Amino acid sequence: MIDNRVAIEFDNVSFEIGEGKKLLVDLNLTIDRGETVVLLGRSGSGKTTTMKMINRLLDPTSGEVRVEGISTGAWDPIILRRRIGYVIQEIGLFPHLTVEENIGLVPRLESWPADKIRNRARELLAMVSLEPDRFAARYPAELSGGQRQRVGVARALAADPPMILLDEPFGALDPITRREIQQEFRSLQKQLGKTMVFVTHDVDEAFALATRIGLLKDGEMIVLGPPAELLASNHPEARAFVQCFHDTGKAQSCS
Repeated sequence: MIDNRVAIEFDNVSFEIGEGKKLLVDLNLTIDRGETVVLLGRSGSGKTTTMKMINRLLDPTSGEVRVEGISTGAWDPIILRRRIGYVIQEIGLFPHLTVEENIGLVPRLESWPADKIRNRARELLAMVSLEPDRFAARYPAELSGGQRQRVGVARALAADPPMILLDEPFGALDPITRREIQQEFRSLQKQLGKTMVFVTHDVDEAFALATRIGLLKDGEMIVLGPPAELLASNHPEARAFVQCFHDTGKAQSCS
């Protein structure tokens, strides 16, 4: 029986490359609808590999990943990905399209009427603190890095998908802009109530945004729980990240 409270499940999932090199090892993870799980860890820990399993950019070597109770192997990849917004550090805006046109990409693929796409784009621009009358007709080259990242978030939300994946989305921004966008993102979380999976190696960002934090090391989940559980863990990797958090007190990377 499908549990309607659950959005994403990993059931003993492993992923291997080359000659038996495991990037993920027997991962078990359940993500409920409406929660924000932050995958935290050093470079090469398996964070992005885990995320790519959700929208079937990668398939598990063993075990099963389920989205909305259905194995990802049974989903049509195109339909699955249209149900999942995706935000990456590089943003990937099309330079020859205006901001409004970039935001409206997936709704156009879904055959939304033109006026509905326009209204949705302008609604989302306002939601991410970009004045529609000023920014809708601009091109990506006319925007700052922080503005482009806001457009990337708006584009991921455009077709109102139930799930959002964010892979180091704010990593290329300067610290002040990064902090501003984190604050706006927290407001969006509360406003939208979507299921979100967020990859970072910034421990301060994880504490600021997570409902639960999953700390990965060498492809294994070593801590999974509310931020307080990471603070209380005696695992050496958890202690290293907590020490980094105490040492900085600011948005810093622990990698």
